Amino acid sequence: MRKTILLLFALLIGAAGAQNAPDFDDYFTGGALRLELFQTGDSDEEIISMGQICREPLWPGSRARLIDRFNNGRYEIKVYDIATNLLIYSSGFDCMYGEYRTTTPALEGIKRTFRRAVRIPLPKRPVNFVLEKRDRNNLPAPFFILRIDPADYHINTEAVKTGEIHEAHISGDPAVCADLLFIAEGYTASDKQKFNTDVDRMRDFLFTIAPYSEMKEKLNLRGLFIASPESGMDEPRQGSYKGTLFNASFNAFDLDRYMLVDDGHLLRSIASQAPYDALIILVNSTRYGGGGIYNDYAITTVDHAMSKRVFVHEFGHSFAGLGDEYYTSEVAYNDFYPKGIEPLEPNITALLDPDHIKWAELLTPGVSLPTEYGRRALDSLMSCRRENGMAMEKALQSARSKGASEKELERIKKPYLEKVKKIDAAFTAQRKKNEHLADAVGAFEGAGYSAEGLYRPMIDCLMISNNRDRFCRVCEAAIARMIDHYAR
Repeated sequence: MRKTILLLFALLIGAAGAQNAPDFDDYFTGGALRLELFQTGDSDEEIISMGQICREPLWPGSRARLIDRFNNGRYEIKVYDIATNLLIYSSGFDCMYGEYRTTTPALEGIKRTFRRAVRIPLPKRPVNFVLEKRDRNNLPAPFFILRIDPADYHINTEAVKTGEIHEAHISGDPAVCADLLFIAEGYTASDKQKFNTDVDRMRDFLFTIAPYSEMKEKLNLRGLFIASPESGMDEPRQGSYKGTLFNASFNAFDLDRYMLVDDGHLLRSIASQAPYDALIILVNSTRYGGGGIYNDYAITTVDHAMSKRVFVHEFGHSFAGLGDEYYTSEVAYNDFYPKGIEPLEPNITALLDPDHIKWAELLTPGVSLPTEYGRRALDSLMSCRRENGMAMEKALQSARSKGASEKELERIKKPYLEKVKKIDAAFTAQRKKNEHLADAVGAFEGAGYSAEGLYRPMIDCLMISNNRDRFCRVCEAAIARMIDHYAR
């Protein structure tokens, strides 16, 4: 079967290699098809099973840019016109299963099934739907092919009408704008106005961050409200489960602050009520946390002090394919970025060829590659701070168990707090040595969950921390390219 798929794919590629950009009106109707897939497997094996195919009334994506040009995502959809074998649509994406296959349970052979829906423009004639997956070397190969006849009576044409739309910012027709859709999760019927207000708060903050602040006229923002029976979301470690629309849950892949939803079929069905190129799920909770998967969705709570920054960070993942630039926090993945392989994400590099770094056009003149900024000294101070905090907490817990008074607890804390002051002073002094690099674009080691071997463009960015309200210039450029992809 695999040989058959590879042979068909080779024929398709040969036909599509030298073609001109397809004209939307030649091949598509203006509607959309939603394919509901089941992904089952572990780290070694993946099986795709088909659910239903549903028809949607509107294709809100670009009609001028039908072929993906970003090389983002570990999966890619390709649609070929059967009559001519021409490639007429493509789009990269990531998914929850793609993350699961790098986790310890997957490596131990535990198979799980994930529901993922993908969307393509509604074709006028029969097409071949090809799903490609990248290997450990990031080389794509087809592993699922489906013939789709748009006249097939099995295609579900039922319309979903269960929500209320809040137009937060409308710049123009969906076909010529990038459409962002916020969806309510864990808001009860009495929370509709709160949801609209939360959408507006997220919009207002987003529009303070470049490049969104400079490209507002290319964006449409809408909110879709559907009531949940209960407020909040699931918190498994606390033994708390809530009846909500999408069953959003913390502890995704057993990480305390990582929140996802695993019913992609329901999510995309509900979202079909409004035009969207990108989805953001707002969760009615005060907890800190969220998640973001490229070309799938971003999710965040709304009432923590850092929720707005979490939203912008996670949306960076889901909208522009940005990678995490931090490298000290706990993650569930194993070998997420294989050594010696250039990452797909536009803001992370393995620096395998410093003379052709992927953000070469943005480099600060004269900057060294890699760019020395005292990482080991900074990491050592951060490690000392964490160890000091853990030691203080252990001492306090021991004292509390013996009935220590508040005065005694304060006495125990004093030497630890004094040590923190010294560590922070040393940290500040070390950072001050890097003031000349504050706005420099180079290759700073430490990114993609790894302290060594992976590099980020600048010292600070919203993709590494919540300490500042701006992206680095490489991330800004990647977001701007994505907005322009959707907005004509």
